[in-house]
Amino acid sequence: MTKIVINADDFGLSRAVNYGILDSHTKGIVTSTTMMMNASATNHAIRLAKDTPSLEVGVHLVLTYGKPLLPDVPSLTDDNGLFQRQANVYLNPHSINLMELEREWCAQIEAFLDADLTPSHIDSHHHVHGIKEFYPVIKNITQKYGIPARRAGDHFIDIPTLTDVFLDDFYGEGVVEDYFIQLRDKIGTESVEVMTHPAYLDETLIESSSYNHERLKETKILINSKLL
Repeated sequence: MTKIVINADDFGLSRAVNYGILDSHTKGIVTSTTMMMNASATNHAIRLAKDTPSLEVGVHLVLTYGKPLLPDVPSLTDDNGLFQRQANVYLNPHSINLMELEREWCAQIEAFLDADLTPSHIDSHHHVHGIKEFYPVIKNITQKYGIPARRAGDHFIDIPTLTDVFLDDFYGEGVVEDYFIQLRDKIGTESVEVMTHPAYLDETLIESSSYNHERLKETKILINSKLL
């Protein structure tokens, strides 16, 4: 049988996000989630994860939201000590010091481990771990911690990946009622991960993400759909 992973990103971003992910798992088809370790509802997500052992939980590595966990990673931050904006990272990946990036991402994983959780895999906020210039860091991290990464391009060739195929089209206009029925026609015998962003709405989510109301629709579909 084909392995299908339905992963919910952004666990910890807000309490409403956390509850949307939880309901999409306990009442729906979400099989795993990935946790942001620097967000306002991270501690809430940790408690929910420990209370829900059936939900696999990985680490959602962050480079473009909030503050780093480490104080001494200047190439990762702006003048206010916040992570750089997504556009800056994608346009100027060479401005990121890879040693600083690896230390920060390892600190995020260590914080997850210190919470007495076992990571199922790693991925990243805004998919930054797929930036080719950062591949050496991802390779080192997967080897150091012995965990797979979300497949993020054809250059992911010599590291363990969560699945053979990664689908990011359940997003925006791609969030349709029959998505998971159509999924049958998209996959063969290879293992597949589908990225999702279920959530309910709260002030934190609305202020921190332009992709907010669409998450309500995702939640409804994920709760009411069935896997193959």
